[in-house]
Amino acid sequence: MTATPVSTAPADRDAERRRALRRMKLLATSLLAVAAVIFAVSFALQDRYPWLGFVRAAAEGAMVGALADWFAVTALFRYPLGLRIPHTAIIPTRKDEIGETLGEFVETEFLSDDVVATRLAAYDVSGAVSRWLMEPGNAQRVVAEASGAVVGLAGLLDDDRMREAVEAVVRTHVIAPEWAPPIGRLGERILASGGHHDAVDLLLDRLDDWLVIHPDALSNLVSGRLPSWMPSFVDRLVDERVHQELRRFVADVRNDPTHRARRALDGYLAELSDRLQHDPETIAGLEAAKARAFDDPRIRELAASAWSAARTAAVDALSDPDGVVRQRASAALADAAARVTADPQLRASLDERISGAARYLVSTYRHDIASVITETVRAWDPAETTDKIETQVGRDLQFIRINGTVVGALAGLAIYTVATLVAGAF
Repeated sequence: MTATPVSTAPADRDAERRRALRRMKLLATSLLAVAAVIFAVSFALQDRYPWLGFVRAAAEGAMVGALADWFAVTALFRYPLGLRIPHTAIIPTRKDEIGETLGEFVETEFLSDDVVATRLAAYDVSGAVSRWLMEPGNAQRVVAEASGAVVGLAGLLDDDRMREAVEAVVRTHVIAPEWAPPIGRLGERILASGGHHDAVDLLLDRLDDWLVIHPDALSNLVSGRLPSWMPSFVDRLVDERVHQELRRFVADVRNDPTHRARRALDGYLAELSDRLQHDPETIAGLEAAKARAFDDPRIRELAASAWSAARTAAVDALSDPDGVVRQRASAALADAAARVTADPQLRASLDERISGAARYLVSTYRHDIASVITETVRAWDPAETTDKIETQVGRDLQFIRINGTVVGALAGLAIYTVATLVAGAF
C-alpha cells in the first residue's frame, strides 16, 4: 500500500507551532547546558569552597534528569543520536500498532452499547432538533440545503446510464416475474368480493351516455344489409329500432344484478382468472404479449422521455427558492417540528426510535467505524506522521525536559544534603 500524507492544518498554524517547538527545544537544551557549566565550575572549585558541593550535586542531578527526559522524549519520534536502541523511534516504527490500538480503544470505549445508550438518554434529541427547526429560517435552510444536494446529484447523473439503470430495475423486478398468476389471483379476489360490479355499472353508464350522444353511430349497421329496393324510411326505422333496443338492453343489464349478461360476464371473468393461474397456454400468451409491449421501441422512448421530463421538472422546482415545492416543504417541516415540540409522548417515542437506530448502527458497524481509524493511520507516511505529531504535541513534551531538569536538580540537592548530614552524624 502506498503511503499517503497526513492531511495538514493551515500552513500558518503549523508554522507557528513549529516556531514554538523550536523555542521550547532551545530553552530545554539551554537549561541542560547551563547545568553542565555549573557542574563543571562547582566540581573544579568544591575543594576550595566546600559549599559548592551542594551546587555540584544539584547541577549533576539536573543534568541527569535533563538527559533522561531528553532521551525519553526523543525516543518517541526518532532514534536518539541516530543509534538504533531498542524501543526507540516508537511512533514511526510502531505506527500501525498504534493505529490498531487506537481503533480498538475507540471501538470498546467510545462505541460500546452502554456508552451510546447513556449518551443518547442524556439528550432530548428530537426536542432539540424540533426547537432548532422552529427558529426562523432554519426550516428553510434545511430545505434549501437538501434541495441543493438533490439538484447537484441530478446534475452528476448521466441520463443514458440512469435510463439503463431504471430499465434494468424495471425489467428485473417488474417485467421478468410472471404477471399471469398474480393477475389471476387478484381477479379471483375481486370477483369473490363483488368489487367488479361497480366497474361494470360504470361501463354501462358510459356506454348509454355514448349512445345518447351519438345516435347515428349505428346507422347502416343493420339497414345497410337490407335489400336495396326497401324504402329509405324503413332503413331509418330499423336503425332507430336497433338504437332503442340496444339502449333498453344496456338499461336492463344496468338495473338487473342477476341479468343473464352479467352472469355470463361473471362466468367468463372467473374462467379467465382460473386460466391465468393454471393454464400454461394462457399464461404463455400473456407473457408473450407483455414482452412484445415492453420491447417496443416506442415504449422505451416513452420511458426515456418520462425520465428526462421528471428530472427536469424536479430540478426546476427545487432550484427556485420561492417555488411552491420548497415553500411547502419548509412549512411542512416547521409544522412537524412544532407538533413534536408540543407533544411529549411523541418526543419520547421519537427519541426511543432514534436511540434504537443508533444502537443498532453502532452494534452492527462499530468494527467498521473503528477500522477507518486503523486503516487511515496505516496509510499515513511514517516520516510525515512523526513530524505532524511532534508539531502538534512536541512543545508540551519539551516541558517534560524542563521539569526533568528542575526535579533532577532538587533530587540531586536533596540526596547530597541527606548524605552529608548522615555522614556528619557518624
